Amino acid sequence: MKKILTCIICPKGCTLAAEITDGKVSVSGHSCPKGAEYAENEVLHPMRTVTATIRVANRENTMVSVKTESTVAKDRMMSVMAALRDTVVNAPIAIGQVLLENVEGSAIVATKQID
Repeated sequence: MKKILTCIICPKGCTLAAEITDGKVSVSGHSCPKGAEYAENEVLHPMRTVTATIRVANRENTMVSVKTESTVAKDRMMSVMAALRDTVVNAPIAIGQVLLENVEGSAIVATKQID
């Protein structure tokens, strides 16, 4: 299986070709070792930072932006979103405050301050 990717590690944006043969990944098109590592990780076990919003109960028409503190498996993103869908928090909220623990292995943290 061959997959064409655009490296997101730096602004250069190398076009990478990653091919899996007998369980081993070969990468071409990278201009640095980080690009090769990115491509290998992306084809074997892609991870993502999930960003979303959560409703703030004690502030009318207010949402707080949040993100996963660490990356989660790409195939678990919808599970993270499902956990956030019905979550409601109360202000005040500080940037970096943990609003939920252990959602698919990551804490959910606020990325906006709500006084």
